[in-house]
Amino acid sequence: MTTDPGFPEPAPARPIWLVTLADLGLLLVGFLVLVQATGAERRPALLNGLRAQFGSSRSLADQALRLPPEPPPAMPVAAASLRFAPGSAEPTDPDPLFVPWAREALADPRVRLAVVGATDGSGTDVDPVTHSAVVLAADRARAAAALIGPAAADRLILSTAAKPGQRLAMVTLVFAGEPSRRP
Repeated sequence: MTTDPGFPEPAPARPIWLVTLADLGLLLVGFLVLVQATGAERRPALLNGLRAQFGSSRSLADQALRLPPEPPPAMPVAAASLRFAPGSAEPTDPDPLFVPWAREALADPRVRLAVVGATDGSGTDVDPVTHSAVVLAADRARAAAALIGPAAADRLILSTAAKPGQRLAMVTLVFAGEPSRRP
């Protein structure tokens, strides 16, 4: 069978589901444009009509009268703190469970401890030698790290608070990821 040079070869057919998917996409876009184009004053009536068509008897007014749902509980964070007297880097009445908690946390190789030293911002809460609040905050972070012990020196992150707050050193558990394996 010969083909006539005046007639081109027929193009390969596309699957029918592709056309159906494109139609569905255009219908969805059209619906969203319709909802968006409806003015704010008419939108509740449109949404109530849609709810009624899909079998729901509750209207937007009924939902507005309900109390909002309870927020989910906050994610617990493992943290501990040491308190200090004004101008001092020695902890006042440290918690006896602080050091065991920190050492138990560091037993996991994926964990680090972030230690943040802070001052209260007053003129009396400064380092006695340099009269610097930042130096005192750093000394408080180092005092907390010294209580934890030198064995964890490579797994502690020491820093100072950017803004004045309370006279403390806050120790927070930080997930550092899986340790790298060396062949």
